[in-house]
Amino acid sequence: MKKVILSTAFLMGTVVFGYGQKSDSMKVPDAVQSAFKIKFPEATKVEWEKESTDEWEAEFKWNGKEYSANFKSDGQWLETEYEIKKSEVPKSILAHLDAAYSDYDLEEVERVETADGWAYEIEIEVNDEEWEVLVNEKGIIKQSQESEEEDDD
Repeated sequence: MKKVILSTAFLMGTVVFGYGQKSDSMKVPDAVQSAFKIKFPEATKVEWEKESTDEWEAEFKWNGKEYSANFKSDGQWLETEYEIKKSEVPKSILAHLDAAYSDYDLEEVERVETADGWAYEIEIEVNDEEWEVLVNEKGIIKQSQESEEEDDD
């Protein structure tokens, strides 16, 4: 019986120690947390994810909407996005899509803010193919066909 208790205690200790190690490696840098609190002081339900070795993404609620914001590890803000209704897409943005694609269906729209200004990240379907198009008031900035793997996310 002693062996069972000792084995269980050892296993639990190993699990707790391992969890602690994982949590420490995922600690959001203080510079990132500070920059986030300054930019979004009223944000709630904040969840962090490490996007790359030098980038962090926060998903949160702010002003009644779900947002995401990305920061470099030194605290530099990169972008903020939130989903909008299809009916909220400005006519000027739709005109750029109409000029580039003869027949498409709007699937999802996010409004994106970067240091360069505002744009719309729009997922569309064209002839049974999924496309992601980044558009601002001046026109299409970037367009890429989404692969099957991206659609599964």
